[in-house]
Amino acid sequence: MTEVLFYHLQAMSLESVLPPLLEKSLERGWRVVVQSTSPERTEALDAHLWTYSDDSFLPHATWRAGDAQDQPIILSIEESNPNGANVRFLIDNAALPADCDSYERVVLVFNGDDADALTAARGAWADCKARGFEVTYWQADERGRWQRRQ
Repeated sequence: MTEVLFYHLQAMSLESVLPPLLEKSLERGWRVVVQSTSPERTEALDAHLWTYSDDSFLPHATWRAGDAQDQPIILSIEESNPNGANVRFLIDNAALPADCDSYERVVLVFNGDDADALTAARGAWADCKARGFEVTYWQADERGRWQRRQ
């Protein structure tokens, strides 16, 4: 059954949160697709993931790469799954993909300070519950550690 995790960003940027989550995914042997809603955002994340840390390396490519099927992380604006990922990250209000149930885990990261993002996340939560997915809500504590909330 697909597990859907809702990560609520408050006073944190996606650029600071996403790399550690992707690192943990790779440590677990997962393949990942990160879906955004614009080519510009995807290109900016691509550049960021190469330079975010001097002591870390996140192997990745965009969906345009000729060898996308071989990459452990794909950044995309499409619903496709070119690398056979078992985890999908949705950012920038990207909608749940039609094949949501083909993933082990879907991680929806949303900006809690953006009213549209909050509304979209609430709609996705209701949709996931109605589809019988296991849903969890995560929020960072005052030290930036993610805590599961009820």
